[in-house]
Amino acid sequence: MPEAAIRTDDLGIRFRRNRRARRSFKDLFSTARRRNRPGEFWALRGLSIDVRPGEAIGVVGRNGQGKSTLLKLVAGVLIPDEGSVTVSGGVAPLIEITGGFVDDLTVRDNVYLTAGLHGMTRAQVDAKFEEIIGFADIGDFLDTPYKHLSSGMKVRIAFAVIAQLDEPILLVDEVLAVGDKAFREKCYRRIEELLAGGRTLFFVSHNERDLRRFCTRGLYLDKGALVLDAGIDEVLDRYNADYGI
Repeated sequence: MPEAAIRTDDLGIRFRRNRRARRSFKDLFSTARRRNRPGEFWALRGLSIDVRPGEAIGVVGRNGQGKSTLLKLVAGVLIPDEGSVTVSGGVAPLIEITGGFVDDLTVRDNVYLTAGLHGMTRAQVDAKFEEIIGFADIGDFLDTPYKHLSSGMKVRIAFAVIAQLDEPILLVDEVLAVGDKAFREKCYRRIEELLAGGRTLFFVSHNERDLRRFCTRGLYLDKGALVLDAGIDEVLDRYNADYGI
């Protein structure tokens, strides 16, 4: 049996509800970290899953139930408070997709900067540059400061860069909601190409049609806990039934 692409074991993370509920220095090293403290809540807790290489997982649930938090834990953006998450290979994170771009730099400079932050060498970016710009379809704005782009154009260039990363795991979190219909379909075709090439997909979305299109397995989260791990159709049917959709 192949090694899991993603494995979580009793995974949990908590946050403060407000700034007053700060953790003390002593709390950081306490052996009693499982206790709830005033002003804190568990955004995700007790999650144990195995994701096989090449699986396409749809993560569903209402807003604020831990879906995006799970992707950030897998990406290494967040550190768990308990349990563990193990990732076999690198990730291409389509999470808060425009993060890392610098407003005052040009689009051209941002392409090199962002790709570099994700591990691409300048030579690799040179080789992929025309493909990136062609996919984003913003050639006339290459030397325009990034801050002058529309939100849709920012998503175009960000997706074009991330989609070139040669990583085995793709994390997607509602990032294409601001894109126009034609560009969304272009991105979706690219995701399908990556899946056909054996990539593993973690896909957070409220769009049932998209979830059924890409995913074969679903995770239903509620109040930070796993309600159901099953085929995507069964998960969506359960979710819809629970909320009368």
